[in-house]
Amino acid sequence: MANLNQRIEARRLAADVLVQFTKVVDAGNRAVMADTDEVSIAFAKESEEAKAAVSRDTDALGTHLRNLAFSDELSILDEFTSRFAEYRELDRSILDLAVQNTNLKAQRLSFGPSFEAADAFRDQLQALSAGDTTAQGLRIQALAAAAVAAVREMQALQAPHIAESGDDAMTRFEKRAASSETMARTAVDTLAGLVKPPAKSGIAAARESLNRFVELNGEITALSRRNSNVRSLALSLGQKRTVSARCEESLLRLQDALSKRSFAGTR
Repeated sequence: MANLNQRIEARRLAADVLVQFTKVVDAGNRAVMADTDEVSIAFAKESEEAKAAVSRDTDALGTHLRNLAFSDELSILDEFTSRFAEYRELDRSILDLAVQNTNLKAQRLSFGPSFEAADAFRDQLQALSAGDTTAQGLRIQALAAAAVAAVREMQALQAPHIAESGDDAMTRFEKRAASSETMARTAVDTLAGLVKPPAKSGIAAARESLNRFVELNGEITALSRRNSNVRSLALSLGQKRTVSARCEESLLRLQDALSKRSFAGTR
């Protein structure tokens, strides 16, 4: 009877290991795809709890298999344990990246404070010669438009930089942004020499907004360079899928082997 109970418990534990491993993978994937730090951390914690359950079940299952002298099944379990150790090491790296959310943070800065600073810069420059149709006024308007276009170019480069995974491509984006910054600053410096004294305060405000925009753009670039979301997603869709498939294959073979064991003749 004790032997029969151990066989039944071994089959139950093998099934539960597969269930818990599925939870590990699912929670890990959700942590990678989460759009806030809080949600990402919560799913990462859920994944770690499921990993602990897998370890507890495999330890208990190993004890039953040894007591039953099921050497073939024990060999498969050892294979899974080795593969699961590889999975845990890889998944730890993925989750460490996922909870940083640097690409999402860069995106929020780009669509929020950076966007607002760029709009403020535009509004301040457009106000310098609004309604002025003289030659001087038209020249000021043209320079203002050029400065705004340069800032918009920097804005347009933020999204592809955030999505990019290659260092060389990111470097090219940064060089283009630096060139646009120079153009914007040169245009503002020229405008400072053209506007009348009452408009000098507008130039100062525009410079302040430009400085703020450039500062935010630097923060966005730094976060994007860390690339935690892009890297974690790439690992999840690539190497992790391969390793998890190998783990699942071991567990399915273990269940199949145990299911073929006859319960007849046991006491």
